[in-house]
Amino acid sequence: MLYHLLYPIRAKIPGLGVIEYITFRTVMATLTSMVVSFVIGPYILRWLRKIGAKQPIRSDGPNTHFTKEGTPTMGGIMILISVLLSVLLWARLDNYYVWAAIVSMVGFGAIGFLDDFAKLKGGSRGLSANIRIVAEAALAIAIGFIIFSSPRSNTQFMSPFFKNFMPDIGIFYLLLALVVIIGSANAVNLTDGLDGLAIGPVMVTAGVLLVFTYVAGNVKISSYLKIIYISGAGSLSIICGALIGAGLGFLWFNTFPAQVFMGDVGSLSLGAVLGTMAVVSKQEFGLLIAGGIFVLETVSVIVQVVSFKLTGKRVFMMAPLHHHFELKGWPEPLVTVRFWIISVILALVALSTLKLR
Repeated sequence: MLYHLLYPIRAKIPGLGVIEYITFRTVMATLTSMVVSFVIGPYILRWLRKIGAKQPIRSDGPNTHFTKEGTPTMGGIMILISVLLSVLLWARLDNYYVWAAIVSMVGFGAIGFLDDFAKLKGGSRGLSANIRIVAEAALAIAIGFIIFSSPRSNTQFMSPFFKNFMPDIGIFYLLLALVVIIGSANAVNLTDGLDGLAIGPVMVTAGVLLVFTYVAGNVKISSYLKIIYISGAGSLSIICGALIGAGLGFLWFNTFPAQVFMGDVGSLSLGAVLGTMAVVSKQEFGLLIAGGIFVLETVSVIVQVVSFKLTGKRVFMMAPLHHHFELKGWPEPLVTVRFWIISVILALVALSTLKLR
């Protein structure tokens, strides 16, 4: 919004020319979302307590979690509001990819909200698995159509390991988008089980995607690094910045001992928007590496279920993986911080793939 208001008059006011630079607007979006989250945080907390939005605690979970009973959930609303306000202020609103990311956040956030609300009314069940997966699939396909209806998009697939191997997979890119967006959304959802655990890797991954989207949208840098140039993708770095700022504000309230949990409204929306931006910038492999913590958590659940069904034995003391370490005696903050450290290491590995070609 501010871009569209100020860009036409930039020549008339000294210093206003910075509004055209994505780097400036990314910094401002980061600061804006952080300030907004700090300001609205206490109000959101009071509202959640007022409506009785208390996190259901699993009876089969670690004993230490019973002390969390009564803690408000659905705090992801704070992140959504902060990011959306910031993006609407600083991003170009004539950009297909910006709207794809917004639809992704709001749409998956709505599914998460309904799931959280159902849990509050009916215990820990939430929406039925069938309803949820159908809703997620329909929304992911819609997002894919938004992305690929852009006149500037293409359906080439890019791998960080091959310089000249960029096949055009056509309509199958919609299937890839479906898998990446839904997979990312649910992977973050599975990771959100300890105070501050999910939001740390989300911010780290958003930082990696900030670089990826900016590079993909810059014709000179993308050419030098031999990656596919995506006109308009650079604007997504503003959303990445907003995610980092809002994440920092949310972490203020979510760090151990948490005053609020993000709930499915937060985890599904954050995971989905990360997946969407990875698809736009053609950095699906980059997301897989940078979001390695989310991948490990998801794989631990799959391995646990498959092992139990086939052999009747469990590989882990409890899944997802963070609960396994809790039951081994690791204090909750220790698990969280060590997972953050691994996330940073994986982020550096992901960034290094830019030079593999």
